[in-house]
Amino acid sequence: MRKSRALAAAGAAVAVLGLGAPAATAGGDHNEPSNIVAMPSVIARGGQMTVTVDGCPQGGTMTSDAFRTTHLTPVRGANETSKGTATINDDARPGSYDITVNCSGRTLTRPAAFTVIGGVRGGLGGGSSTGATPTDMAIGGGLVAAALAGGGLFWMRRRAERRI
Repeated sequence: MRKSRALAAAGAAVAVLGLGAPAATAGGDHNEPSNIVAMPSVIARGGQMTVTVDGCPQGGTMTSDAFRTTHLTPVRGANETSKGTATINDDARPGSYDITVNCSGRTLTRPAAFTVIGGVRGGLGGGSSTGATPTDMAIGGGLVAAALAGGGLFWMRRRAERRI
């Protein structure tokens, strides 16, 4: 009894997956751009990114707000795949960007295809302010006051020892 229930459940799962999958047809229109992949998906301003597009056998162009229009060239040995390299603008704002490809008069946009990150600020501990902050001034003032008090006490005790 348990085996028949397990087989029925497995058969139902296979039927659901089979009906949900898109139908593959031989001789269909394969010149439709699909599967836009941007590598790396997170990049700094001024960096270079490689974009590959399936269903683009003749090549084409790719555009984004983060880089200039760039050509896609067919990849040898890979059926219907094109590839291009884009350089991210130095003034691109941090955030997610879309990529739109145009292959043989057909377009496809991949939303949030890659993310531009801001520049990295170097320094000690990631400090991003210049000059002393009010907190730095308070800590420094407290240390100076403690040093003066400690020095005064030391001087007073030494002076008292000489009189004995």
